[in-house]
Amino acid sequence: MRLTTTRRATVVSFLSLALFLVLICSASASPISAEKARLKAVEAQLNKVHVQSDVAVERYDQATGRLHDVQAKIEQNQHLLKLAEYNLGLANEQLETRARQMYMAQDVGIIDVLLSSRSFDELVTQLDMMRRLGESDAAVAAAAAAYRQEIKDRRLALASDKRAAETLVAQRKASRDQVLALQSQLENTVGGLKTQVAVLEKQQAAAAAKAAARAAAARAAAAKAAAASASSASSSPSSGVGGSVPDPGGSGHAAVVAIAQRYLGVPYVWAGASPSGFDCSGLTMYCYAQVGISLSHSATDQQRASTPVSLANLKPGDLVFFGSASFSHHVGIYVGGGEMIDAPFTGAVVRYDSISGAWIGGRF
Repeated sequence: MRLTTTRRATVVSFLSLALFLVLICSASASPISAEKARLKAVEAQLNKVHVQSDVAVERYDQATGRLHDVQAKIEQNQHLLKLAEYNLGLANEQLETRARQMYMAQDVGIIDVLLSSRSFDELVTQLDMMRRLGESDAAVAAAAAAYRQEIKDRRLALASDKRAAETLVAQRKASRDQVLALQSQLENTVGGLKTQVAVLEKQQAAAAAKAAARAAAARAAAAKAAAASASSASSSPSSGVGGSVPDPGGSGHAAVVAIAQRYLGVPYVWAGASPSGFDCSGLTMYCYAQVGISLSHSATDQQRASTPVSLANLKPGDLVFFGSASFSHHVGIYVGGGEMIDAPFTGAVVRYDSISGAWIGGRF
């Protein structure tokens, strides 16, 4: 009957551990890692788009500057255009005045000039004036034509420059807007992924806490059954190493507590045995190694190698085991006051925990 009770406690302990592992594995499975990988990829793409965005904005700014230069040139040429139009107006007025004078004088021939001249000097003067009037008329007409052509050329050039600058600005703006839209989209995606990762991590922590509570309850039940079995065994001639054993004496290794305190906050890592991550037996093995004691990376092996000590006689630095004589599934370092330092489970860190549910202690 005692064997059946102990075996039943062991089975319960195994089942609780199996349930705990399943829940933790399912909670830490691919969804979080997949979302984190996707987040990393999107952030890398966003970094590239940031560079493209800088380039697009710079090109848009350059095109806008070019348009401003053209507009300044247009304003300058508008003044020159008005000046050319003013000169054209003067030339036209001069030509119109000359035309009216010629119309009123009608045709004046060389014979009329000879007959009307009273002296040779007066004749020479009138002939020279007729020649100059002809040359002036021709010059005014040529100037008027030149002004007309200048006005036409300036208008065409300015219109062409303005169209080219406006087209370039429109192109650069479209490119800039496209890149900025992509950047905004990626930033929104990054924000959404970060939120999703946070939600998944919160769900994982909740699942881990729930699994830990279930495992603790199962361990307590197993410890209670084991204690009952040990109590029954202590009344018989054959006694084992159960939870009620005499104090083995010895000073223990209180220095191990100070060593373990250095690693508070280190994350739990499966099979971890270094400051980058510990599991339960990896933490005790690593701490005891620093006082010159070599332990196996196994809670059961550590329990079997230690000298049994009852929970009532624990000293700081003693190990605290959870499970049964045949299998210890968890171990911590006793610090006093019913507490220990341990690496509890995935998702948690090295921390202080209660020794409630422990079945036996061990001293080296």
